[in-house]
Amino acid sequence: MWGGDDSSRLYALHRFVDVYPTITKPERHVRFNEKMWTTTFVLIIYFAMTNVMLYGLSGQALDLFSGFRSIMAGASGTIMHLGIGPIVTGSIIMQLFAGAKIIRLDLSNSEDKAMYQGVQKLLVLIMIPIESIPQTYGFLDPQEFLIDSYGLGWANFVIVAQLFAGSYLVFLLDELVSKWGIGSGISLFIAAGVAQSTFVGTLSPLPATSGVPYSLQNPPSG
Repeated sequence: MWGGDDSSRLYALHRFVDVYPTITKPERHVRFNEKMWTTTFVLIIYFAMTNVMLYGLSGQALDLFSGFRSIMAGASGTIMHLGIGPIVTGSIIMQLFAGAKIIRLDLSNSEDKAMYQGVQKLLVLIMIPIESIPQTYGFLDPQEFLIDSYGLGWANFVIVAQLFAGSYLVFLLDELVSKWGIGSGISLFIAAGVAQSTFVGTLSPLPATSGVPYSLQNPPSG
């Protein structure tokens, strides 16, 4: 399919794009109530994932980007730790390449557009370990029992594997919403993350400083 001067070099990746798992696009009109149920189902899964903690993660692990987690639709210390970061990063890189004419694709052409989207999906798969490995080896320390049982290398691999699974599932959910739901999955997850943090932060009865009794100097964090 790659014809050198006649087509983009990205067509050399068509074998990988063809076998990449994807959400099937509907071949019929999707009714509004179906879109609503799909979007609601995806939201339930999203909120559930934000409460699934990473197995074997140390309680002393740091999160230097905790203030940005809601914007990136992530949740610190969970399988949603990376949020939509890999998806957004992969999309930005492809847009930069296309805008700078580094890749020669005519997005008004259906075949070129399909190849563009397919390569973008492959790039997301690459970005997940690129983002998860530095954070795991830098800040997300595994628990001692995991290190004692499997060694530091395998303990870190367990953390990375969970981050990969969570991020890939988010990517599939984004595609599911885009094809079968309402709007964009990325926008939906950002809105849900911000709404969740705002709601919890406003109504939380926990004291601002944990372990210290309530007082005027230590009111409820909400």
